[in-house]
Amino acid sequence: MTTVLIADDQPLQRMGFRMLLEGTPGLDPVGEAKHGAEAVRLAAELRPDIVLMDIRMPGMDGLEATRRIIASGGRTRVLIVTTFDLDEYAHDGLRAGASGFLLKDARPEEIVAGIQAVASGDAVVAPSLTRRLLDAYAHQVLASDAPAQEDPRLKELSDREREVLVAIGQGWTNTEIAERLVLTESTVKKHVGRVLAKIGARDRIQAVIVAYDAGLVRAKP
Repeated sequence: MTTVLIADDQPLQRMGFRMLLEGTPGLDPVGEAKHGAEAVRLAAELRPDIVLMDIRMPGMDGLEATRRIIASGGRTRVLIVTTFDLDEYAHDGLRAGASGFLLKDARPEEIVAGIQAVASGDAVVAPSLTRRLLDAYAHQVLASDAPAQEDPRLKELSDREREVLVAIGQGWTNTEIAERLVLTESTVKKHVGRVLAKIGARDRIQAVIVAYDAGLVRAKP
């Protein structure tokens, strides 16, 4: 059973999420928070597997709440639920340690699949946001043309693992990596797991940050 804490300042939104979760086998809504501070408190008390986190909330917003929940070192993962006009917060969400982003107008099955993916240790970003998030993040952190210094986190990577990290940074799926590097998907999964462990990344989204910060992937002009 995957336990989920819902954090949103809109009662109707919380009710909708709760109804969806209650109607889905394997998902258990264990609490609701109206703002970020309450989300942090309930996450510490309830230790849910997942927090469905809104961004714009009164007082402490969802980004700060995410930072605090992740910084606590617990097993709880955060899935941010955003809207198109909140794209500018995506970079801060990545930095805060969120394991994914979904849109509030996503279909119910997409919300469920996102929760399940994050609960299993993967990362998820709404397809319509993925390329824009990566491009925007790249332009933000790589504004200059100065050569990037070698990131110490890369020293333990083999040449193949480095290739896989570049592919992750470009937003490729395991299937795409397998096709382009001529590997089986099972081999790619093993490489991805080793890459995440060696660079200290919680999931693929955090690996994207490392790839961009290290200059392995650059924004397209």
